[in-house]
Amino acid sequence: MWAPGCRQNVLVCPTPRRFASTVRRAAAFLLFVWGTLHAAESTPIPAAINRLGLDLYRAEAKGSESNVLLSPYSIQTALAMVYTGADGDTRAEMQRVLHFPADEEVVHAGFAELARGLKTAVGSTGRIEIRMANRLFAQQGFELKSAFLATVSERYMAPLQEVDFVGAPEQVRATMNGWVAKQTEDKIRDIVPPGIVNAKTRLAAVNAIYLKAAWQSEFSEKATKPEDFRVRGKDKVQVPTLQKQSNFRYEKADGYTVVGLPYAGGELQFVVILPDDAGGLATISKRLTAESLEKCAKLAPVDLIIHLPKLKLQPQLFRLSSTLQALGMKTAFDEPQGSADFGRMAARKPDEYPKLSEILHKAWLGLDEKGTEAAAATS
Repeated sequence: MWAPGCRQNVLVCPTPRRFASTVRRAAAFLLFVWGTLHAAESTPIPAAINRLGLDLYRAEAKGSESNVLLSPYSIQTALAMVYTGADGDTRAEMQRVLHFPADEEVVHAGFAELARGLKTAVGSTGRIEIRMANRLFAQQGFELKSAFLATVSERYMAPLQEVDFVGAPEQVRATMNGWVAKQTEDKIRDIVPPGIVNAKTRLAAVNAIYLKAAWQSEFSEKATKPEDFRVRGKDKVQVPTLQKQSNFRYEKADGYTVVGLPYAGGELQFVVILPDDAGGLATISKRLTAESLEKCAKLAPVDLIIHLPKLKLQPQLFRLSSTLQALGMKTAFDEPQGSADFGRMAARKPDEYPKLSEILHKAWLGLDEKGTEAAAATS
């Protein structure tokens, strides 16, 4: 499941025909949900992904005036690989913050099942492409435990690539960034900025996701025209706006409206949540839960007229270490010093032991008359 949250300039204005034909434009909270998958019904992992997504969104959006675009699926996948090597208090803290079930086998099986379910959902329409790739970049000669490598390889399809962080960290950084750019059709560049990897780096777990999906029914380019949009729920600006009357999934909830736009084949959909109040984004984000998000993916179709901004979004690079520590994942970052326990990943030595130094994340989203294109990466 992918659930980026867009804090500001994203909007849908649903107008059921039985109601008025005009709706004032307002800022919206956006969710991109890969819904109605059979895999999601048999594993707790999609709910865990949505719970972490809401936690991270609320933390990153608090006090921010910028767009917030996140892929919890990408973040969770990269962290699940790291979790494979965690032990003791570090494992317990990661389990709690990532909302994982206690049975680790259920975690790994759930991610594998979800990946298979997404591939199945694409089907044979030829109008949807989903690509996800994982990789470990490890220092030459750094001994990783065989059980850790086997789990990451078998369950997350993450091959090991040996590199030279010690002798050529900038060259390795270029290699990692090049790999991510290739996997995401060049949408995610420089996931690892200068200064992040150095001679002390021993391992990087990297995830990359790419999606290109056509609407089940495309919008007419002739119908697209400039309309008012409220930035941060206040200032009006003119933006190119898609328009269409058709059957879309719809529900009026307490304080917000939900609309689902199906992709080709009907198995995946794009879900938008619009606050009733132009400035009510923060209020509804506090009310949302993993359960309410799941409900958003199972709405009944209604004849609607919608107005949807044509957009491209690529917010800043997110450094998530502080946010995750604030949520309770401290010992993974060796806080307090000496507490990091990744003993199932590599042997602990008195003067050297693995610890997390940084978690980097970047996402990209484009939406137009034909469909959406999206990408994300986590390192």
